[in-house]
Amino acid sequence: MTDTPLSDEDRHAQKMAKKKAARDKIMAKKEGEKGLIIVHTGPGKGKSSSAFGVVVRALGWKQRVGVVQFIKGKWKTGERLFFEQLDEVTWHTMGEGFTWDTQDRNRDIAAAEAAFGKAREMMASGDYDLVVMDEINIAIRYEYLKIEDVIAGLDARDKRTAVVLTGRDARDRKSVV
Repeated sequence: MTDTPLSDEDRHAQKMAKKKAARDKIMAKKEGEKGLIIVHTGPGKGKSSSAFGVVVRALGWKQRVGVVQFIKGKWKTGERLFFEQLDEVTWHTMGEGFTWDTQDRNRDIAAAEAAFGKAREMMASGDYDLVVMDEINIAIRYEYLKIEDVIAGLDARDKRTAVVLTGRDARDRKSVV
């Protein structure tokens, strides 16, 4: 008996079956891992907007989302006006405005600590699939928050909770450890 050569379609099907088996094995190992930590940083605009795109994707999957805004004051934004209408989103704007507006370091520290306390509670609760800490990198940059405390809060989050941190000048975890 001679072996009949495989058709292109059969070769492709075998190749894809091997890839799927390998991918399934990788995904099985990830079961039980914590949600992602995503950092949006850099100059210019778009960091918060990108984070809110992640929020939209989470909502599309019927996930529960929490947003804590650092620094930004009580002024209205289109994102806040939109997302506050949705039951699946818990929104807290806890900053008192940009640092050049307040010019009161102690007040800025107190506001940042209160905001991080709320975010830490949300991350650890198991009630949220995604928590966005908008402009937290600024609070860390100006040393309103200790990066070690932020890392501890991230490490203590519920395993299902993904987190997005936004703001310019994010510090690298390696610079702390």
